[in-house]
Amino acid sequence: MDHQAQLDEIDRRILRELRLDGRLSNTKLAEKVGLSTTPCWNRVRALEEHGVIEGYTALLSQKALGFPDTVIIEVTLDRHDDEIFEKFGQALADLPEVMEAYLLTGEYDYLIKVAVAGTAGYEEFLRRKLYRLPGLRHSRSTFVLRCLKRSHSVEP
Repeated sequence: MDHQAQLDEIDRRILRELRLDGRLSNTKLAEKVGLSTTPCWNRVRALEEHGVIEGYTALLSQKALGFPDTVIIEVTLDRHDDEIFEKFGQALADLPEVMEAYLLTGEYDYLIKVAVAGTAGYEEFLRRKLYRLPGLRHSRSTFVLRCLKRSHSVEP
């Protein structure tokens, strides 16, 4: 199903409001988008059923949880077969410090966004976790100085 072609302006307004505040009550959401509550609820339900809204979540503070720093790591594997991609990808996904991980085209196989506590936390992550994953050949890391934009979805 081509969701983009089927979204009208009211759907897009609903999505923009929920993107800003996923905890909006149906009554408040309906008021903000200019609908009565039942049609608003029906539209949200349809957006969920069609997979346009994948879920709802709480955004947690890395700093408050003791991981104030972010490191971007590029990883190359030692070989490129389905088994190593599967093992490495699963092991990577199981690490709690890994916030995002992408399989790439190009020079590196993966791009990983990791939460750490300073250089000591980063060293510990490398030595005790990343370097122990199956198939890792090379990595290159960059500390994030400041986040300029953070979004968990595109704007509808």
